[in-house]
Amino acid sequence: MSFVTQDDVFAAVQPVIQGVFEEFAPDKKVSADWPLIAYRDSLLWYGSDKPDLRNPIKMQIVSDHFRDSGFAIFAKLLENEGTQVRAIPAPTGGSRKFCDRMNAFAQKEGLPGMGYILWRKAEDGALEAAGPLAKNIGPERTEAIRQQLGLGIGDAAFFLAGKPDQFEAVAGRARNEIGRELGLTEEGCFKFAWIVDFPMYEKTDDGKIDFSHNPFSMPQGGLEALQGDPLDVYAYQYDLACNGYELLSGGIRNHKPEIMFKAFELAGYPASEVEKRFGGMVKAFKYGAPPHGGCAAGIDRIVMLLANEQNIRQVILFPMNQRAEDLLMGAPSEPLNEQLRDLRLRVVPKD
Repeated sequence: MSFVTQDDVFAAVQPVIQGVFEEFAPDKKVSADWPLIAYRDSLLWYGSDKPDLRNPIKMQIVSDHFRDSGFAIFAKLLENEGTQVRAIPAPTGGSRKFCDRMNAFAQKEGLPGMGYILWRKAEDGALEAAGPLAKNIGPERTEAIRQQLGLGIGDAAFFLAGKPDQFEAVAGRARNEIGRELGLTEEGCFKFAWIVDFPMYEKTDDGKIDFSHNPFSMPQGGLEALQGDPLDVYAYQYDLACNGYELLSGGIRNHKPEIMFKAFELAGYPASEVEKRFGGMVKAFKYGAPPHGGCAAGIDRIVMLLANEQNIRQVILFPMNQRAEDLLMGAPSEPLNEQLRDLRLRVVPKD
C-alpha cells in the first residue's frame, strides 16, 4: 500500500487474519488483543522473536543479584562485558523432582545444566529458599530475587548466564517446557503479537557491521538516524507471531535513494555496488516512488495452525524432501542438452 505507516498496515491486516481464525477455528478462542512487543524485549522475555503468549512466563534479568556473590560461576561470568544472568520463573514448580527434571532437560539441550532456587514452607511455617544457588548467594539476595520475580511458597526459578545470544534460544525452549510441564500454557486458543523495532544492523563474528534482517526497510528516523552508531538504528520492520510461530512478515520500505545509499554504505557496500546490484530499483526511486509498505502472510503456516497440525509438511500438497526434490512428481528432472545450451550452462562431472 502507498502512503501508509506501520500502524496503517496493522489496522488493515488484523481484521483479516483474526476473521480467518474466527471463521475456520470456531471451537477455539481467538484473542483480539494483539500487543506490540519490541524485538529485543521479545528475546529477553521469551527467548524468541516468535513468542507463544499462551504461556504467561516472562524471563527477567537478575544479574545484579549475582554480581560479586558467593556463587563463583555466575560472579566470574559477570566480570566479562556483555554477559547477563536471566531467570525463568516457574510458578508451582517448587519441587526438587521438577527442578531435577528441568536440569536434565537443559543438559539434553547441550548446557551443563540450569541453576535453580525453590521456595517452600519451613517447619515453623515461614517461607524458606532451597537449592544450591540459595546456599551460595545467601538469604538477602535470594529474597530480593523472589520479590523481583513475584514468587512465593511452592514456586521455583531457573537461571542461565553468559552472553545472551549464546543461551537465549535454549532459555526460550526451557520456558516453553516449563509452561507445558506445569500446565501454565493455555490450550484451545490463538494469541497474536506484533514484533516490532527490529535492529537494522548487527555485528558479525569478525567485528564488521552488516544488515540484521531486511536491508530494504526504512530506518526509523530516516537519514538522520544513520549518522550515529549503526547498532542503535531500528527498522520499520515487523512480524506477526501466533502460538510460537511466525505468520506474517513485512515492513515500511526504504524508498529514498539517498537513505538507501547511506544504509548500504554503513554495511560496507559502496554506491557503485548498490547501483550494480539494484540499479532498476534505484532508478525507479529516483523517478519518485511514493512511501509504501505492506506484508506477506505465510498461508501454509496459517492452515497448519487451523488444522491443528504440528508440522507444516502435513498441509503442503507436494512437500519436498531435504534435497528439494518432489518425489511424487519426480522433479526436478535432468535438463536436456538443448536446454542447457539455451542458458549457456554446462554440467561439470563430479570427478
